[in-house]
Amino acid sequence: MRALADPTRRSILRLVHDDERTAGEIAASFTMSRPAISQHLRVLTDADLVTVRSEGTRRWYRARPERVEELRDWLTDFWTAGLDELKRAAEQEEWPDRARRRQEPT
Repeated sequence: MRALADPTRRSILRLVHDDERTAGEIAASFTMSRPAISQHLRVLTDADLVTVRSEGTRRWYRARPERVEELRDWLTDFWTAGLDELKRAAEQEEWPDRARRRQEPT
């Protein structure tokens, strides 16, 4: 997912995972400019990973737990499938070696 390809966006998502925070609070956690943080927040919002609400002149951001959970489930399935494939490949490589060793005279 492109929205999480950037480490700054992953850090922002961690910041707003449990607590709603203003854009200013989020920006204060980073050394980059507020407009740059706003761009990252826009990407996360467009990806539907965070919600935003306005209160006066402030914008409050919070992670959408259901979307984060969907993402976690997808990543778990992705890694599980990849690890299963790696295991099958390793076992296929290992199996001929075992069979050959059993056939060799001692």
